Amino acid sequence: MKEYNVDLCVIGAGSAGLTATWVASNLGRSVVLFEGEEMGGDCLNHGCVPSKAILKAGKVAQSMRSGAKFGINPVEPEVDWSAVKAHVKDVIESIAPVDSVERFEGFGATVITEHAHFVDANTVESKTARVKAKRFIVAVGSRASAPPIPGLDTVDYITNETVFSLPEFPKHLLVIGSGPIGLEMGQTFKRLGAEVTIIDIAKPLGRNEPEHAEVLVKALEDEGITFHAPANTKEIRKTDTGVEIELEDGTVIQGSHLLVAAGRAPSVNGLGLEAAGIEYDRGGIHTDDNLRTSNKKVYAAGDVVKGRGGLTHAAGFHAKQITTGFYFIPPLPFLNKKLSKATTNVMPGVIYTEPELANIGLTEAQAIEKYGAEKVKSVHFEFDENDRAIAERSTAGGVKIVATKKGVILGGSVVGMQAGEILHMLSVAMSNGVKISGLAGIISPYPTRSEAVKRAAGSWYTETLFGENAKAKKLSALWTKFH
Repeated sequence: MKEYNVDLCVIGAGSAGLTATWVASNLGRSVVLFEGEEMGGDCLNHGCVPSKAILKAGKVAQSMRSGAKFGINPVEPEVDWSAVKAHVKDVIESIAPVDSVERFEGFGATVITEHAHFVDANTVESKTARVKAKRFIVAVGSRASAPPIPGLDTVDYITNETVFSLPEFPKHLLVIGSGPIGLEMGQTFKRLGAEVTIIDIAKPLGRNEPEHAEVLVKALEDEGITFHAPANTKEIRKTDTGVEIELEDGTVIQGSHLLVAAGRAPSVNGLGLEAAGIEYDRGGIHTDDNLRTSNKKVYAAGDVVKGRGGLTHAAGFHAKQITTGFYFIPPLPFLNKKLSKATTNVMPGVIYTEPELANIGLTEAQAIEKYGAEKVKSVHFEFDENDRAIAERSTAGGVKIVATKKGVILGGSVVGMQAGEILHMLSVAMSNGVKISGLAGIISPYPTRSEAVKRAAGSWYTETLFGENAKAKKLSALWTKFH
């Protein structure tokens, strides 16, 4: 067994692990990186990258059906499932070199492609290596979890890790879960030619602005997706042709394939966390606001952190904050705790359906609960009043901004075409302390969809400037007497 004594040991080569390794290696620190499965983690191999590749295939198929409103005769596309899978595989392979062993070894890191675990508070081992380090980062991510539904363990089901390599295309895809994965894959497989039914114990998108969630759900229903949500599942059974789900109300739904997209569980098993004195539970590893665990030499990042994971860009942010604390801040406890803090109210999220649904910060309901209704105000602008959206015949949705009565932005939501891109404006504003007045004062190129952000912010002042009793009206009348 080869022994190492290094500055940093990282377990997991997903977004967080690779980011931390890149920073430390390029600063001349000695780093050992362990990855027992695939470099790039879930995002590259089973999540963000393949899902966006297959989403594009679905969008192309749908565009062929949707030409009539533009004067183009619609046609029903012929979908070659093998070619779609080849497209997804090619996209992954095109990006994979960026996350490869060779690239990170080129930065100076030692990459060991084996599973690793703690053997004590200061040591990590794999099959062939033993590593002691000044600091450790656990960034092993999460896996798809299966809800405790009677009969689920008796049927063959697919997850985000297997859906992109199905041997045969589903005739009728049943989806358990109406979160981002369930909705994205549900819409995509419907567009590629499958019947799709989505089942969830809860109402879809319950944590989003309800009026924006309604826009997305209606769009999916209009495309032919059937929802049973909220609904309680009584039992799942295997059939001669696939699977069937019986609901508590007696409804029986039959399908050819079952996709379980009902959440993810942190990959905490097999890490030897007990041996290292690291506190954790089923929800993940416990950390403080700086992502430090109960073992002061060990930090955690990404999905494995309890209550802070779930997004690839969140994992990257975690790695940035951790390495900032390690290498860019003087070792002054009060300063380090402040500048390397990983708690943030500006973490954006996007569901990449069509229309997209993007959000950041607090919803209006959350803001009212936190600050009180008398201190919160929301403004919105709909895409059916946006000239670019009208020209492109894609007017569903709009922009909503939530702020304090003093104009401090607390959150925002966008639903519609390119919502994720438009959300950047709210992310920049919130990250840099720009208030409503700052958004209202920008000059937007015309015609653009993102102009809706400026128009929403501008509506903050409509009553003040143009209302029946607006002071601005009276002042304007007074000024006109003098010039």
